[in-house]
Amino acid sequence: MELRIEPLLAGQLKDKITASAALGFGKHFTDRMLVADWRQGQGWYDARIVPYGPFQLDPAAAVFHYGQEIFEGLKAYHQPDGAIALFRPEMNLARFNRSAARLALPQVPAELFMDGLTELLRLEAEWVPDAPETSLYIRPALIATEAALGVKAARECRFFIILSPVGAYYPSGFKPLRILLEDQLVRAAPGGTGAAKTGGNYAASLLGAGEAKNRGFDQVLWLDALEHRYVEEVSAMNIFFVIDGRLVTPPLSETILGGITRDSLLWLAPALGLEVEERPVAVDELLDGARSGQVSEVFGSGTAAVVAPVGELGYRHELVRIADGEVGKLTRLLYDTLTGIQYGRVADKLGWLRKL
Repeated sequence: MELRIEPLLAGQLKDKITASAALGFGKHFTDRMLVADWRQGQGWYDARIVPYGPFQLDPAAAVFHYGQEIFEGLKAYHQPDGAIALFRPEMNLARFNRSAARLALPQVPAELFMDGLTELLRLEAEWVPDAPETSLYIRPALIATEAALGVKAARECRFFIILSPVGAYYPSGFKPLRILLEDQLVRAAPGGTGAAKTGGNYAASLLGAGEAKNRGFDQVLWLDALEHRYVEEVSAMNIFFVIDGRLVTPPLSETILGGITRDSLLWLAPALGLEVEERPVAVDELLDGARSGQVSEVFGSGTAAVVAPVGELGYRHELVRIADGEVGKLTRLLYDTLTGIQYGRVADKLGWLRKL
């Protein structure tokens, strides 16, 4: 697919923000973005890299009324030799297209996704920060743009990728979080879109997340929709537990997003001497284990936060501390190993990095 590149005018160039202290997460965006359109019967057309800026969409566009949209999240990392590397981007493409299928959206070809992203990163290479634990966050998205009311799959769509230099996802950095188990509201139900990366899942989590923050918690740990008995995932992360020395995480299902970071940790853990179990974890087992010490560590995993330690769990009117409430040694080991591979400090024996 031919890719058209529009030149930037002098007034469209932004001051580069790459210093760690000024970055935050998702606050700054680079000079350019990738855009392509799709029409039923025509397919993908007009792939272009253009100056970053607003879209003009019809008020009747389907994305506004029926929520037909998906997105992804991955990062580009500055390497010690000066190169830029992506981490397992083919996994993001595969998940992107699984999400597209669930939301009745067209598949995005690998040529458009990968080659377009590679060219965009080549042009925006100066935006990749090199301060410790910073990166360039990459947000591909696909939205329904057909201007027509009526519940049906849209016949016109837009794919785009924007880039944002970022620091730590949580302002506190790599410090233990306080997580609230939500036993009333539901993030996703069987047969729904919980395994797709679509905005509706995140919108459904916002009320519970806001109530949790009002109570002094950082995030919500969602339970299953049927029994409110089994833990599933945090709003923006998968969840892991160290139980009797074994690494345990709920199995993937149609209500849990299959995280690339989750998958990577499950690959790394055995090589680090950890036994791994993917099995249901009930609230009672989790809280009883935390009280007795059988649950010695808890952490979340995701592209944005990578590995996020959890120091306390709240459930109804009880607050349970995990061990001493500090970062656990296995959590630290997994974080150091995974980020070491991503930043080129640890040998990439599994071939996960794709250097540009």
